[in-house]
Amino acid sequence: MAAISRSRCRELALQMLYQAEFAGKPSREGVNRFWGHFQKGEEVPAYLQDLILGVAAHQEELDALISRHSEHWRLERMVAVDRNLLRLAIYELIYQPETPVKVVINEAVELAKRYGTDESGAFVNGLLDHIRLALGREI
Repeated sequence: MAAISRSRCRELALQMLYQAEFAGKPSREGVNRFWGHFQKGEEVPAYLQDLILGVAAHQEELDALISRHSEHWRLERMVAVDRNLLRLAIYELIYQPETPVKVVINEAVELAKRYGTDESGAFVNGLLDHIRLALGREI
């Protein structure tokens, strides 16, 4: 099997994190089961596993950062797709510093447009840019 792209890993991670909103915190076993629906017998890509388990492990920290920087939006009132995309992208900004900031934000915005509401792309872009500045990350 050809290697799975980081873009595809982000998309699958978003799907798993969205599912976790209803099924509970992701575990290594849960990630393996989730991956098994896509690739029977193949090992979970390390980047996909890192994204899902990393967001789950740091969710409290990520949520606090989102809450601190979102004006007029409580975390629990955000669209679930947007909330999980923000967690995923912020995790990458903090814990995957080798990934270019521009890539993280652009891919999050594209996923927001694809899976979120009509306003999701602009909302995710604005909030991630604000958080990027707070983290001192350059584009």
